[in-house]
Amino acid sequence: MIHFQGWVYRAHNPYWSFDSLSGDGAKRHGGRFNPKGVSALYTSLTETAALAEYHQGFPHRPQPTTLCTYEVDCLDVTDLTNPEERGALGIDLDDLSSPWEMLAGVGRVPPNWALSKRLIEDGVAGIIVPSFAKNAPENGKNLVFWVWDSVVPHKVIVIDDFHRLPKNKDSWRE
Repeated sequence: MIHFQGWVYRAHNPYWSFDSLSGDGAKRHGGRFNPKGVSALYTSLTETAALAEYHQGFPHRPQPTTLCTYEVDCLDVTDLTNPEERGALGIDLDDLSSPWEMLAGVGRVPPNWALSKRLIEDGVAGIIVPSFAKNAPENGKNLVFWVWDSVVPHKVIVIDDFHRLPKNKDSWRE
């Protein structure tokens, strides 16, 4: 495992940008690296990868986006873009890229979910993985957190020095 320090990025629907650290959407709907009921915070290592991840859900036209930057100082991160790390953990790249939505839709447990469960049980706070968004940059990478907090050892905080993000849903009322 590595100690990740740096910035990561996440594109949000502006309506939900007041809750940019919750992980509730991923918990409610599930994701590539978390089944329903498991919180996850999906971030990217570059702005372009974050935008690609966000816009993959909009097949026709890009929609308004709030791009947030997060300051990270997190222990217990596993870099699954590193072939040696994957090999040491017995992880195949195909397991990461499996069609998780299709498998879950027919009642099967996607290999990415089984992998996530195993890594969470082993104390992994987050994983660096390739971006599988169709329009992602060639070497786009994501950092998916299962454990995050406002302090070290799993610090992930949104950078909002000038308090520009809304405070709650009521901020959107006219």
